[in-house]
Amino acid sequence: MKGFTTKAIHGQFSKKDVHGSLRMPIYDSVSFEFQSSRDIQLAFEGKKPSHAYSRISNPTVEDFEQKVRLLADAAGVLAVSSGMAGISSLFLSIAEAGSNIITTRFLFGNTISFLEKTLGSWGLEVRYVDMDQPQTLRGVIDENTRAIFLEIVTNPQLQVADIEALAATAREFKVPLILDSTLTTPYLFKAKDYGVAVEVLSSTKYISGGATSVGGLIIDLGNFDWKYCPKLADEARRTGPFALMTKLRQEVYRNLGCCMSPDTAYLQALGLETLGLRIEKSSQNSLKIARFLQEQPEVLSVNYPGLKNSPYYQTAKKQFGGRFGGLLTFRLSDKDACFRFMDALKIIRRSTNLNDNKTLILHPASTIFCEYSEEERKKMRIEENMLRLSVGIEDVEDIFDDLSRGLKAI
Repeated sequence: MKGFTTKAIHGQFSKKDVHGSLRMPIYDSVSFEFQSSRDIQLAFEGKKPSHAYSRISNPTVEDFEQKVRLLADAAGVLAVSSGMAGISSLFLSIAEAGSNIITTRFLFGNTISFLEKTLGSWGLEVRYVDMDQPQTLRGVIDENTRAIFLEIVTNPQLQVADIEALAATAREFKVPLILDSTLTTPYLFKAKDYGVAVEVLSSTKYISGGATSVGGLIIDLGNFDWKYCPKLADEARRTGPFALMTKLRQEVYRNLGCCMSPDTAYLQALGLETLGLRIEKSSQNSLKIARFLQEQPEVLSVNYPGLKNSPYYQTAKKQFGGRFGGLLTFRLSDKDACFRFMDALKIIRRSTNLNDNKTLILHPASTIFCEYSEEERKKMRIEENMLRLSVGIEDVEDIFDDLSRGLKAI
């Protein structure tokens, strides 16, 4: 199998279903029976692959993980209960008190809160750099750096970093480059080919296929030798390239209890089958909408990597194969105009989330970044007159009509 969608649909069953089902059933079972005492002993010792308890592993969840592993060409995949569960589990596995993470201020608000407040109180240092300037990494990396971390497309700033340049520096200093690839998924961006060590993403968004379920993924791409991570050195000596997955499955993930439910795994495996089709349609719609908004006198500016006036156009074109994703922002005169615009809409929904099949609109400053001060929002480039549009897969002419309705209201 060569094609992304073919792999997503057919995948690789770890075991043939006893009834010949073409789709992995939902194993809504907490525990599993063993043929003998010796079998259950070997299972708990990790010496015989099997499922014993669904908080640790489950056949339906495993099927979803294996589909993602195939699509990402990864060494290992762990499905968890949310995107934030993925981020928290990952950093708890590789960092410790006195270590540091190098990142950017252009992160999801909860990610910043987790790094600064939750892990900060336990002794983790967060170092911020401008990912548009990869050379600045050299001045902040040291022997205590555990990762370089960023979102491949920042939300809502829509900054697209040069991953090859960042990966080259990470490789030189033997530090893993970790990406939040929620907005791209393995369909839009082949992270392994660019030297990325790990992807972590919210599968709630694009993968779930219409906001059906909440989930997250940790994808180890096999590009990093974990013996260079002090916290994983012992696991690396024992398990080689599977050190991160071993640490997660045998300790952190198991202890935190942030398992994905079988029902969620079933829905998200189903979402994978149409992921390519939906991203293609969303990307096509987004480019048309961005160009439409550029022509409207009420719109001060439009930010979308697919526009040729974007500073990230060439980088995004190269990295994403000529497609630019389903998220854009635009600016009106002020906050009041933004609210009047939003309230006039009939098809576009006033809601959070991304890629819900439906087109969604949000005023970031008053919602997902409301807990931050005006000064902090300024550093994050969150402006009061900015709206975020997550573009769905509707007929684009209907979205044009709705946007025109909103513009008339201001």
